[in-house]
Formats: sequence, C-alpha cells, structure tokens
Amino acid sequence: MTKRIFRSICFVAIAVFLASVALFLCVLYDYFGNVQQNQLKTQAELAAQGVENAGADYFEGLDTGGVRITWIDTDGEVLFDSEASMAEMGNHLEREEIKEAVESGYGESARYSVTLMERTLYSAVRLEDGTVVRLSVAQNTMLTLLLGMSQPIAIIIAIAAVLSFFLAYRLSRHITEPLNRLNLEDPLNNEDYDELSPLLRRIDAQQRQIRRQAGELRKQQEEFEAVTENMAEGIVLLNTKGVILSINRAAAALFDTTRACVGQHMLSVNRSREMSELLSETERGVLSEKTVELKGRKYQLDASPVSEDGSVTGAALLVLDVTEKERAEQMRREFTANVSHELKTPLQIIAGSAELLSNGIVKEEDRMGFYTRIQGEAQRMIRLVEDIIRLSHLDEGADEMKREDVDLFALADETVKALRAEAESAHVAVELEGERAVIRGVSQLLQSIVYNLCDNAIKYNRPNGSVTVAVKPENGGAVLSVTDTGIGIPPEHQDRIFERFYRVDKSRSKELGGTGLGLSIVKHAARLHNAKIELSSTEGIGTAVTVSFPESLT
Repeated sequence: MTKRIFRSICFVAIAVFLASVALFLCVLYDYFGNVQQNQLKTQAELAAQGVENAGADYFEGLDTGGVRITWIDTDGEVLFDSEASMAEMGNHLEREEIKEAVESGYGESARYSVTLMERTLYSAVRLEDGTVVRLSVAQNTMLTLLLGMSQPIAIIIAIAAVLSFFLAYRLSRHITEPLNRLNLEDPLNNEDYDELSPLLRRIDAQQRQIRRQAGELRKQQEEFEAVTENMAEGIVLLNTKGVILSINRAAAALFDTTRACVGQHMLSVNRSREMSELLSETERGVLSEKTVELKGRKYQLDASPVSEDGSVTGAALLVLDVTEKERAEQMRREFTANVSHELKTPLQIIAGSAELLSNGIVKEEDRMGFYTRIQGEAQRMIRLVEDIIRLSHLDEGADEMKREDVDLFALADETVKALRAEAESAHVAVELEGERAVIRGVSQLLQSIVYNLCDNAIKYNRPNGSVTVAVKPENGGAVLSVTDTGIGIPPEHQDRIFERFYRVDKSRSKELGGTGLGLSIVKHAARLHNAKIELSSTEGIGTAVTVSFPESLT
C-alpha cells in the first residue's frame, strides 16, 4: 500500500508540475505577445508621425533596431521597405492589417510561419494622405521558446522530481503508519482515521463471528478427537487424492506411523495391493471393503466416500480388528463339523444295530450285546449334547446363575468320592489334600471344573497310577491343582487342549467315552470366575493343571 500511495503522489505531483509549467509558459507567452504588440503599435504611431513630418526623408539613415518598416501607397504598392526590394514585393492592399488601417486608421495582425517556426506581429497606421506605415517584428513560437528554455526547465523538473519523491515518501509513510498501527484484535479501540470507522466496525463484527465459529469448530474437533482417540478401531480421513487429513492413535499404531504422516499419501503409509485397490474404488465413489494382515492379525478396511454436490470430496477409512471374529467364525465352522462328526458315529452304530435287531439277523444270545452297545452310544450322545448345551450356556455368560459362597475343598471332596469307583476300575489312586477354601462363585460351574479335571486325570492315567487333588486358600482366593502320573501331553499339543473337540489321542479318547469338550468347559467356567489356568505336562511322566481363583468380590 505504501508503494502505491508513493507512486500515486509522485505521479500527481509531477503531472501537476508539468501542467503548471505548460500553463505558465502559455500565459507568459500570450502576455509578452500582447506587450510586444502594444510596443509595436506605439512604434508604428511614432513612425507614422515622422513620415507625416519628413516624408520619404524620414527613412534615410533610419536605424530600425530589428523592426521592419514598410510604407504602402493608397493603391497597395510598396513605397518603402527596410528589408526587401520594392520591385520584388507584391500588392499589400489585401493584407489584413492594411485593410483595417485603411478603414479605421489602425490595424494589426499576426501570422505564423511553419517553415521559420516563428510568428510575425504587424501594426499599421494610416497617414493623412491615405498611405499606410506598417511595422512588423518577428516573435519566436512557443516550441522555439520551449527549446530555448529546455536546460533550465530540465533542471527545475529534476529538482521538482527529487522534491516530489522525498515529500511523497514522507507523506506515504505518514498516511500508512496509522494504518500499520491498527489493532485488529480490538478494532473499535482505534482512533486514527474517522473514515475507517465503518470498516473497523465491520471487521469487529466479522471477528466476533469468526471467533464464535472457531469456538464451535474447536468444540466439534475436540469432541471428534475425544471419540476417535479412545477408539480401539483405527480412523483415517483422506482427501480426494488419497492424502491423509487426520489419523487417530489406533490407526497410527496399526500402520506403524505417527501423526507426522498427516499430509502424506496413504500409500506411503501402507503400500499393500488391497489398500491401492481400496483407494481406487473410493475415488470413483464406491463404498469399498478389504481385508489385510497387519502385525500377524486380520483387519477389515472399510472406506466410505464423502460426496458433496454429486462429486467425491474425500473418504473416511475405518480399520477394524476382525481377528477374533474370523477366529470365532473358524471355531464355529470347526465346532459344527466336529459336532456333526461326533454325532454321526454313534447314530450310525445305533441305526445299524437297530436295523440288525429289527430284521431278526442277530442271534438271541447276541442281542444283549447289541442292546448294551445301543445304550452306550445313546449315553455318549446324551453326554455330548449335555456338554454342548453347557458350553453354549457358558458362552452366553451364565449371568442368571446364582453366585454363592462355595467351599472348594468340600466340593473337591464330593467329586473325588463320586469318581472313586471309576478310579478303582482304572486301577488309579485318587487323593485329596489341602484345607477349607471358600470362594464366591457358581457351585455348578465350580463342580464341573473339578469333575472334568479329575475325570481326565483318571482316564488318561496309567495302571497303578495316581491322581492328587489339592485345594488351599491363597491371597483371599483359592488354588485348585490336579496332578496325575498319566501319559502326559506332548508340547506341540499343550496350547490347544482347551479347544473344543481337540484330542491328543483321538482313538483312545473315544474308547474312554470322552466328548472332547471337558477342558473347554473348564476354560469357560474358569473365565467366568476370573480364574487363571496353568498347565504343566511332561510326556510319559504326567500332567499338573492349576486353577487360581482371585479374591472374591461381594
């Protein structure tokens, strides 16, 4: 702004100066022209008086001093001329100044010569005998006068330009300095220029509106960040070119980056083929979904285009951890397949045996064996269905089941007594150690934990083996341990034995009547009591399972 004001002031000052010089020269030229014309008139009257008194003798030895004198007869013939030969001069009767002098006694005129670049002034006086005396003098034109004064005019212009520049600089600084001092944070507190009051009032109103809108945006931003920062899911906002506008903490951690990635292209953060395809589809306005693997886990990428007036202006990328979902889905499929398989075998045995019996093919003495087999397979199916129902119930949380104070030692004692007959038939000794330990829980679920652990310890033991059940209070809770001297569990199977239908030795498990769901029930029941399970097993030596129950909260 200072430069514009400076240039404007300089331009106006120089323009005014040049116009003033031109006007001054015109006025001065006209003024001196009139003065010279009046002097020429006076000289013409004096010359006329001399010719009246002395006649042609007046011209002898006359010093004209640069003024041309011409004496014209009444018929227009030149009688005398101080600068030209009379024979070469034509009739002057039609000259303007001569005609005026003949008619009124005095005449004057001025004529320009383009070739000589000068103006000639004429003054003519009529004598008593009718002749006319005319005086003329040459006057330089305006252009000649200007050329002649070019040097002083140039000096004056240079001085005027320097002065104009200096004054323009001072004036522009003086004008803009108050503007530079304006306090735009408080526009109404400025008193430099009254003319700026409407502008300052409008700025103040706009600033209030901007502060209000900025506060609303800040509040919305804080709410958005408060929501997204505490989300386990990753959220990334992109523009139309795939450049990151915002990324929350979860997404930054998943993609191994930081908030510094804002402003970078999404492919610089994740260069997977799925991400490239996702961005391409999003740019076309297509709602896209892809699954990628990050850090050994499965994540679902959902990209939703953001449209405005029919055109895509950006996209919101949601990153969901679907590892557990896919794992649960896989387990559901495996569970369905296992259930189908486990039910198919006894059903086929029952159906086959029943068919043989109904067709009368079985001998009378063999019928009891078929009845026993049908009964055994039916019992196996019942146990399987009961275990499946119990697991489904545990999956739902079993919240409606009543919690009460349970003596884990007494519960273990009842279970050991119930399994004493089974242990004796398997030639396995079962012992209970410990003391009273009361915890708060669901008695039925706690009994299933003890029963399944002891049942497995007996079934997978060796003849003349032993099972030791120990219960003791610890840190306000209780610890249950079941140790056997059985066949043990190979290391490669130890991480999976709590899965549904998982068996280390499938043939032996079926011979022993196991459903493959016992340890899975133990795991779910322990989880509902916030208990921790620890397994220690050595193949060929034995297995120890420890369940630690935390302090009960009432």
